[in-house]
Amino acid sequence: MKIIGRVESEAITDVRCDVCNESTRLENGNLQYETLEAHWGYGSAHDGKRYEAHLCERCFFNTLAYLKQARRTLHLFDGDPRSPEGDLGLVTRNDLFRDGG
Repeated sequence: MKIIGRVESEAITDVRCDVCNESTRLENGNLQYETLEAHWGYGSAHDGKRYEAHLCERCFFNTLAYLKQARRTLHLFDGDPRSPEGDLGLVTRNDLFRDGG
């Protein structure tokens, strides 16, 4: 037997970028954003603080470019040929459905 009734629930209708304040909603209605998170633990200078920033694609890659430049600057005079280059934080490519493919 089906019992039909109204159910009210909250849902995410939009996510705005915390940097540029633009909507992350695409023309097809999907939301396209990434989250930068930190949860500092016992003993750190920021013990107990939790951060969560939502970034649009443009601001995410601008932030990543800034981090890459900071890494290059920190290792500028290392002289180590193995100093970090390449894709900072990149875990996989062409994994559109998060299935490892």
